[in-house]
Amino acid sequence: MRDYSKALSFYEKALAIRELSLPSNHPDLCGSYNNIGLVYGGMGDYPKSLLSHEKALAIQQQSLPSNHPDLVKSYNNIGLIYYNMGDSSKALSSFEKALAFQQQSLPSKHPDLGGSYYNIGNAYRNMRDYSKALSYYGKALAIREQSLPSNHPDLGSSYNNIGVVYENMG
Repeated sequence: MRDYSKALSFYEKALAIRELSLPSNHPDLCGSYNNIGLVYGGMGDYPKSLLSHEKALAIQQQSLPSNHPDLVKSYNNIGLIYYNMGDSSKALSSFEKALAFQQQSLPSKHPDLGGSYYNIGNAYRNMRDYSKALSYYGKALAIREQSLPSNHPDLGSSYNNIGVVYENMG
């Protein structure tokens, strides 16, 4: 079983040391903020999780090149938190930013693109825009069928969510 309180304690100690020894916009701080954000997310404390991920993103935007892959992770983390908070429109905005970065830097059939299309499909499904959800789930499935083994759980998730959309459309 996960021990979030212990993990949080150690991540906060790591952050405190890094804050004392590094400039306030150093990219190494982002790892601590993201880890803290993930723990808070796992605990269901989404506002604190969001705050940590937004701190990481702000530092990344100041200190990393505009096409750095860590920005994608931060946008996805923020999108997932908004999604879990039930704010699908803000989740969609974050997922679309992640996808835009990925489309500039990854091959068109890269599995990470499938994950972004899937996340966008989830946001549209929650917004009850089923035609757009199906479109993005279809893009995710096409990539996953080409880039993942036939028994990969992400394929099962894609098929399942397409089924959910068709069920909800009826």
